[in-house]
Order: sequence, then structure tokens, then C-alpha cells
Amino acid sequence: MAEQLLTENDEKHLTKPLLAVAFLASFGSSMLYGFNLAVVNSPAQYIKDFYNETLVEDYNWTPDENQLTVLYSLTVSIYAIGGMMGALLVGKLVTKYGRMCRMPAMVIIGRFITGVHSGISLSVVPMYLGEIAPKNLRGFLGLIPSIHICLGVFIAQVLGLHELLGKEEHWPLLLSLVVFPTTIQLMLLPWFPESPRYLLIEKENIHATIAALKRYRPKGDIQAEVDEMQEEQRSLSSIQTVSVWGLLMDRSVRWQVITIVVVNIGMQLSGIDAIWFYTNDIFSDAGIPGPYIQYTTVGTGAIEVISGMLGCFTIERLGRRPLMIGGFLFMGLCCAGITVTVLFQAQVSFMRYISVGCVVGIIAGFCIGPAGVPFLITAELFKQSHRPAAYTVAGCLNWLSNFTIGFVFPFLEMYLGPYCYLIFCIICLGVAVYTIFIIPETKNKTFMEISQMFADKNNILKEELHSNGLLKMAVMNGYGTLGRHN
Repeated sequence: MAEQLLTENDEKHLTKPLLAVAFLASFGSSMLYGFNLAVVNSPAQYIKDFYNETLVEDYNWTPDENQLTVLYSLTVSIYAIGGMMGALLVGKLVTKYGRMCRMPAMVIIGRFITGVHSGISLSVVPMYLGEIAPKNLRGFLGLIPSIHICLGVFIAQVLGLHELLGKEEHWPLLLSLVVFPTTIQLMLLPWFPESPRYLLIEKENIHATIAALKRYRPKGDIQAEVDEMQEEQRSLSSIQTVSVWGLLMDRSVRWQVITIVVVNIGMQLSGIDAIWFYTNDIFSDAGIPGPYIQYTTVGTGAIEVISGMLGCFTIERLGRRPLMIGGFLFMGLCCAGITVTVLFQAQVSFMRYISVGCVVGIIAGFCIGPAGVPFLITAELFKQSHRPAAYTVAGCLNWLSNFTIGFVFPFLEMYLGPYCYLIFCIICLGVAVYTIFIIPETKNKTFMEISQMFADKNNILKEELHSNGLLKMAVMNGYGTLGRHN
């Protein structure tokens, strides 16, 4: 096979250009996603006060606490609506271009615009890194964006300290700092080449493909990778890039689609967004004294970064499944732990510390695996023709779930109290069970091999054999469909 032509040393070579583009692409996109998730937490009360002040001054209307909560929830969750719109643009953009005022309304519009940016980049960056990485490094490079998400959250928490930008007069500056990483990425990223798979399979430019591979593998044998890409190109010779509707109707990728639906919805409905958006409120409810809440929050951010690095450096050794299963199971147990500890912390004083430990456990469990693996396997489960549509579906569901949690959680907590975390517990355990029984291990597999692993699950082989007798593997779509011998 073509993959066997690659020597052990060449295949495992992590080059400086590969590492540089992974960090640069994540720095101006994934890190900003994490930053924007957490940046509204610290100045929450200041934003509410700003809304109250301006509505009284401009409209002579004094909103009550519930109305301010709705406005703040909209500010938090509108970011996800922008993200969903950005995700809807991903399929067309990557196919055509490649991978590479004093009003409350202005705050909400600004969040929406940054959401559009994150919606595009959060899908494009994992797709790009998955396509440029050799198969044995795809997991490592694929989780670098998740490290940057955790890093972005941590930076937002540190800058939100009262000693830095956590004062009332500084919160607009805190929300606007996203411009600096974006500018750096905009200046440097164009110097890196386009995805070799995109250049060969979609643009049919073999010379540009070889040049891009040589840039990322200066000392490696690139012929095996070119052969593998050409094999995939031949399998897609009569298939153009499919639309979202085509993806949903294609029975040859039925279980792949179900999988990205489950893991992307589960990722957001696991409760992690509630933790990120409303960390201070959760710690306050747990009984942490007000002056110490901001430092406790920063401590959780440091744990996020450490957990993300742990997942990144172990994924190629352990595989995707253990990180997903272990992460979701641990999160589910910690969600149940929050419910129990909050219920009894009035009677047993030390329960409040266990409650904080459970919050930290949810964050750590998420960052080890569920934070990045869903984005990674969305690239791995689909071939070139289906990948943009798959990221559009995954991104829209991801952001829609993000919006739902951001907007609904304050009211969910208001009416259900600590029992609301049991909903997150059930979702986490459900995703873990699904992963155990349905999702195969994709570590060190080519896209062609992963596609054919799902052939049996999609019942393609069984049905075709039953109806057609002697059959052979077709070159129609490469997902394990079969064609009759001529």
C-alpha cells in the first residue's frame, strides 16, 4: 500500500512549518473563541449596570432584574448566533477560496460580529490542520486549537482581574482586545501554503500540491502521501463537493453524520458553557467569598490550559476514544456532584469546597478530550467531497447548542436550582455511552481507511451483496459502496 512507502522516521517527523502554522492558525482564531467565551463573565455586573444606566437615560425606562438578565443573556448568547451564521458560510468559503457607539445594541452587535469570525475559523482551522498533518500527527495537531481555546479563556480571566482590566471603566477595552491577535494572524498566515489535499483533490494542481507538501515536509518522502491523495481523488472522480442536503441524504455516511450530531451537541450541552459564561455566579452560589471569586476563576483557567496540554500530548498514544469517553464520564460525575454538594452545603460546610472541586473537574474533563476531539473527528470521518458540508452541520449544531445554554441557563438555574446540573450529567453520560458502542478508533488511520470502517455500520456491504451477488469496491465515492463486476 501507498502508506507503507513512508519510512517510520519520515512519517513521525514534526517539522517547524507544521508546528508554526498550527500555532499561528489557532492563535488568531481558537484562542479568540476561548477569550470571547469567558470575557463577559468578569464584567457581568458592569455590563448590566451599563444597560440599566443607558436605558434610563435614553428611553426613560427602568428595567427590572429579570429584564436585565434577559439583556445580559442575549449579550452572552448572541455570540453563538453569529457563530452559527459563520458556520453556515464555511462550506461555500472553503470550497471556493480554500482553508485559509454608546448603546447596548453596539455591545450585542459587536459580540455577534466576533461570533461570525469564530464560527468560520473554528471550523476552518481544524479542517486545515487535519488535511496538512500526516496521519500519525493528526491528533496532536488537531488538538492544538483546543489548547488555544483554553488559553483564550485563561487570558480573559486574568485580564478580567480587578487589578488589571476588571474595573468598571475598563470593560469596553477588555471586550475589544480581540483585534490584536487577529491582526498578527492576518499579517503572518498568508505566508503559509494552502492545504495540499484541497490543491490536489479539488483544484487538481499537482505542482502546487507538491510544493505545499515540501514546505511542510522538507526532509520527508512525500510520494506516499501524494499517492494516497490521488487514490482518494480517483474514488471521488464522479462526485463533486456535496451540499448539506446531499450530506444528510447520503446513506453511505449515515452514521458519520449521526456521530458528528451527537458529539457536537453533546460538547456544548455538557454544561461547560454554563461554567464558562457564569463562573462567578456559580462560585458565589457555592459560598466562595466575593473578593476571592475572581482568583478562584483564574485558577480554573490555569487548570484548563494544563488539561488541554495533557490531552494534546497523549492523544496519539491513547487514541481519540479514551479521551472522549473518559472526559464525558468524568464531567457527568462532576455535574451530579455539584447537585449533591449544593443541596447539602447549608448543613455541611465543607461541601462548598467539594462543589468548587466538581466545577474544576468539569473543566478539566472537558479540556482533556471533549474540547477538541469533536472538531478533529469531524475532519477524520469524512472524505474531501463531504468534509465542508460536515463542518457546516457540525458548526451550526455546535453554535445553536451554545446559544441555547448561554440564553437558557440563568433561567434554568433560577427554576431548577442545583438540579439543573443533572440534565448536563445525563447528556455527558449519554455521549460517553454512544462513543463506547458506535465511534471507532481513528488513530493513525487514513481518511480512506476511516471511511471504510463505517461501511459495515451503514449496512452498505450487506445490502449490496444481498441484491447484486458478485461485487467489487466501486470508485464512485469510496465510502464502502459496491459496484457490479463488468
